[in-house]
Parts: sequence; structure tokens; C-alpha cells
Amino acid sequence: MPHTLFPTPFGTCGIAWNDQGLTGVQFPEDPPEHTEKRLVTRTGSEGPGEPPPWVRESIADIQSILAGTARSPAKPRLDWSRVGEFQRKVYEAAMRIPPGQTRTYGDLAREVGLGPTGARAVGHAMGTNPWVLLMPCHRVVGANGKLVGFSASGGKHTKSRLLAIEQGDFFA
Repeated sequence: MPHTLFPTPFGTCGIAWNDQGLTGVQFPEDPPEHTEKRLVTRTGSEGPGEPPPWVRESIADIQSILAGTARSPAKPRLDWSRVGEFQRKVYEAAMRIPPGQTRTYGDLAREVGLGPTGARAVGHAMGTNPWVLLMPCHRVVGANGKLVGFSASGGKHTKSRLLAIEQGDFFA
């Protein structure tokens, strides 16, 4: 399972894949070596590799999202075998949230059949999202609309920036 690093306006991101699909996307860390180290740790990547066309398409989607030039990526090819059925349901629900809009953890819990008390389980699933940006966990917020629980580098500030970019504020 190879990976590659690539530049974005936010810094160096990483992406890993296998024959089934993407196994992970890593948001920038500082320094960039930390991005690669975390990606390898999370995905089990065996080293750098030349991305095939379908991976390059996801890289271009991520770059354009972070540059503020794209509203939503093409449907990415994901290796769903790396997550459980519950996580998959949650991630698929999150992928239906339109760019620039938000839903609460409780909203997603209800959508996947848990009811509002399942918000914590949805939050845990969001915190283990292997495909940052392509599976838009940044669009999921707390019950009162407050930005909470973003595990990528930069935390809530990054979550706020991503939402602002999707809403057309490219200088966020």
C-alpha cells in the first residue's frame, strides 16, 4: 500500500491507497515529515509510490477544495473495508451534506437510525475519519451549531476555515 505527499494552500497533505481505494488522507502537519509519519502510522503504508490516475483525481479535488476553487469533490474511490458498517453509514450521511452547510452530530445520529442519543457515537466516528476533506467531517457541528471536535491539525480553527472556504470566503 503506497502513499504520496502533495502541496496544498494549507501545507503538505498526504494520501495512501491500495487496489480497493483510498486508505487515508492526512491533513498537513508541521513540519511536513510529521504529515508523512502520521499517514504511514494510520494507514500502514509501505512507502512512497506513484499515484494512479484515480488517486491523482482525488489529490486534485483536495487541492482545489483548499484553494477555494471547488465546491465538492467527485465521488472518491474509498477502501470501505478499513471501517466498520456503522462508520460507513455515518460517513455516507456526512458526504450528503452540501458544501458550506452543516449538520449536528445528533442530526447524523437520527439519519443513521440511532436517535439523538447517538450523537456521541457519531462524534467518535467523525474523530476516526480516515478520509479528511473527501469525507467532510468538518461539516458536522455540535448541538447548538458550535464548532467542536475536529481532530485534524489546527482543530476548530481549521474546521472554521474549511467551512468559510466552502461558503465563498477564501480569505478565512
